[in-house]
Amino acid sequence: MGYLLLKALHLTAVFTWIGGMLAAAVVLGAGAPQRCAIPAGVFDHLRTWDRRVTTPAMLLAWIIGLALALLGHWFPQGWLIAKLAFVLLLSGLHGVLAGQLRRLASEPAAPVRPMPGHAAAVVLATAIIAVIVVVKPHGY
Repeated sequence: MGYLLLKALHLTAVFTWIGGMLAAAVVLGAGAPQRCAIPAGVFDHLRTWDRRVTTPAMLLAWIIGLALALLGHWFPQGWLIAKLAFVLLLSGLHGVLAGQLRRLASEPAAPVRPMPGHAAAVVLATAIIAVIVVVKPHGY
């Protein structure tokens, strides 16, 4: 499989992962002030989507991304280490969102914990990663 095809698959997995995270963050944020604003089945459907699509996309993004880094011999480079730090941050945030969805699916009457800024954190971390990958700053 060629480099460009791997890169395209990596980007597709990343877009799917980030899209799923944004959907979860927005719905959880919208449901936080008053749970009744979100229909009951939305959390179940979002959790199913997360398990079947978002989480596999995250894993695929990690696997293909590490393969690309190995093929490109980029591991000692600072820009890649900085990118990986932000990808770890996104992975942890995905775990938080997935945990909240799991809790809401198993306890329908559970209160929604406010998650202010989670969607903004996803967008900001993704933007920082994009800049790091495109610019590849030598200071890193």
